[in-house]
Amino acid sequence: MFMADIAGVRVLYTGDYSRGEDCHLCAVEILQFSLYFNSEKMAKTIRRLAEKTPEVGETVSSFLVKKAFTYQIMALDDLHVFSQLSTENISQRITIAYSGAFGVLKHRLKHIFESVESLPDEESEGPAFRVHERLTVKYESEKHISLHWRSDPISDMVSDSVIISILLILILITSYY
Repeated sequence: MFMADIAGVRVLYTGDYSRGEDCHLCAVEILQFSLYFNSEKMAKTIRRLAEKTPEVGETVSSFLVKKAFTYQIMALDDLHVFSQLSTENISQRITIAYSGAFGVLKHRLKHIFESVESLPDEESEGPAFRVHERLTVKYESEKHISLHWRSDPISDMVSDSVIISILLILILITSYY
């Protein structure tokens, strides 16, 4: 569609590029209107978060959920009630073939990572240590070690880097022999 000014008369041309007759509307038939949009967005707190007003500077642990054109702020416990979403904690475990000395592995990882602490034997059922307080490396047998962590973005990055480091240490060990 476009507006044409023909001999002082404004005409709206609505050609649809078909073989049918074109339609011309005089300007008097065109209604003038304006649309105004409010750019503000409003989010409503619901259920547990709406029960108590937080103080200024108080930290609120919650989720912002966008549903259609509405925004809702809700507590984690209310997420399954008001949406089809659910939350889960995922614990991950990977076993790696490692036939080197467990102490050598710990020593090498101490040079790579800032925080590597030994765990008591009664807590971990054998030799084990934690990397960055997120990942546990356990001695399973003479030929295997296992890594355990609770899945979140930071722990996943730490585990990926520890796995790569272990594989590089294995390459170094096998290249010497």
